[in-house]
Amino acid sequence: MSDTPIPDAWSDLRRLRYFAVLAEELHFTRAAARLSIAQPALSQQIRALERQLDVPLVHRTSRGCTLTEVGARVADEANRLLAEVNAGTSRIRDLVRGRGGRLRLAYTRSARGGRVDALVARFRAAHPDVEVVPETAWTAPNVAGLLAGRLDAAFVRPPVDEPALACRAVDTEELLLALPAGHPLAAGRRRIGRAEVVDLPAVMWPRENGPGMFDRTIAQVWPRGGFRLVRQEPDDEQLLRAVTQGDVVAAVPAGRARALRLRGVRLRRFTAPTPTVDVALAWPRDSTNPALRRFLALLD
Repeated sequence: MSDTPIPDAWSDLRRLRYFAVLAEELHFTRAAARLSIAQPALSQQIRALERQLDVPLVHRTSRGCTLTEVGARVADEANRLLAEVNAGTSRIRDLVRGRGGRLRLAYTRSARGGRVDALVARFRAAHPDVEVVPETAWTAPNVAGLLAGRLDAAFVRPPVDEPALACRAVDTEELLLALPAGHPLAAGRRRIGRAEVVDLPAVMWPRENGPGMFDRTIAQVWPRGGFRLVRQEPDDEQLLRAVTQGDVVAAVPAGRARALRLRGVRLRRFTAPTPTVDVALAWPRDSTNPALRRFLALLD
């Protein structure tokens, strides 16, 4: 047989499909009827396939046809190839329609539970065929992952000043003051004034983890200055553990603080105006991922 490559892949697939049907029917007229083409056209396409492969595929008889030895093997390969093509075509259609595919999604460490987890749960339920690839990090590395193309979407703490990213608020949380159980402000108090926390030794996570949230927290809780940072911890859990040791206070999102519920920590609300921080979903503006479009549709 010739090793000459076939230049027209689509014509090749069409002829293989014609031949696969003929191999089932072993009759040109019946096969042509199944394919909704004229019998002479089918005969012409089968002869063209034989010329391409440089080998006879069928023995023509007055009552129909039979397969040659090579024809039988070609029929098996044709059926296998056409099944793969059909499956691949279905996968492509699903991707275009937002079904199937993959969504690489990052959570932010300080915002699990609530509307964030509910949104992801709704998406998983509505699109079980989409592979959700989750991870968790601070806002800054999440933003870096989006800009590098490693993530499709990420939950972040705004503001996020990146023109290449779109950002939409998902939830708003109240900031609470975490106090050691034995602190004077924890005794018989439900709300704490801003002036009362001025110059109190405070613990906070590093600003580079999420500059926008860090600055917004300081601006709302210590609006006239007096933020005295004496200790840094890598995340909210370690931050609250530092509070249990009795020598620092911390401003923490209500959801995370209440979920952790560490002994030795008292949570108090601030007087009005209530300080808040947002959690938002960010994604690349130029993304063409259909699964992402379906995820964004839930925000509406």
